[in-house]
Amino acid sequence: MNDVILSNPKSERVRRIASLARKKDRQYHGRFLVEGPQSVRELLVHRADLVETVYATRGAEPWQPEIDRLASEAGVRLEHATPEVIAAMAETVSPQGVVAVARIWESDLVETLSGARLVAILHEIRDPGNAGTVLRAADAAGADAVVFAGESVDPFHPKVVRSTTGSLFHLPVVVAGSLAEVIGAAREAGLASIAADVRGADLLAARIDGVLDGPVAWVFGNEARGLTEADRALADRSVRLPIYGAAESLNLATAASVLLYETAFAQRAATGEAAGD
Repeated sequence: MNDVILSNPKSERVRRIASLARKKDRQYHGRFLVEGPQSVRELLVHRADLVETVYATRGAEPWQPEIDRLASEAGVRLEHATPEVIAAMAETVSPQGVVAVARIWESDLVETLSGARLVAILHEIRDPGNAGTVLRAADAAGADAVVFAGESVDPFHPKVVRSTTGSLFHLPVVVAGSLAEVIGAAREAGLASIAADVRGADLLAARIDGVLDGPVAWVFGNEARGLTEADRALADRSVRLPIYGAAESLNLATAASVLLYETAFAQRAATGEAAGD
């Protein structure tokens, strides 16, 4: 640990770290920013190999002893900085006194899908909050991977990272090319591709028919326009989440959460696996 406290929010190092809010700078440096004690903790616990440096204020915050311990145990460099420096580094207004710089990693699509039983494919998802929430839901439902296809938001965007609250570091995340490429790889891996679409078959009927019992890759489309006809044609089938009340629709993250969990329930029931195992 470096005992020198970083105090100049306009220094070159602080500006370089702050630049990681921009995709082109993340790609150039091969680094991304992790903000807040929860996300930094999960990074240190699950992917300490990615961490370049942790920057934290020095005070009496309740998270500090744990962050200090985890960084020390992982052999990760931890530097102290003033609140002004942390604020200048971060993309959010309230980084809660701690940020980390981590290396971007790449996961192979074919290798990641091999043996998978539940996968979320995000196609043309543009909103970072939505993308991060779907990734978090996929993690909670026990998914094996999340794939960002087409022109979807960068999974290392600071808002995506924050929205996952650490789930980004719990399961494989792949940045892939076209939806056709991803669905083709899923099919080769033995996954049935199901497009989430309002024009699809009723979820209840699909569940009764056993459609969700086997390996499934869900395809979720753009928040505003959904999936095009050509996109839907790539999938093995389309399924809709029915609306039983007066709500016009559900937002992407809510619908994806329900569909992922429904599939997790069906798969566990089919194999006799108890929830939480």
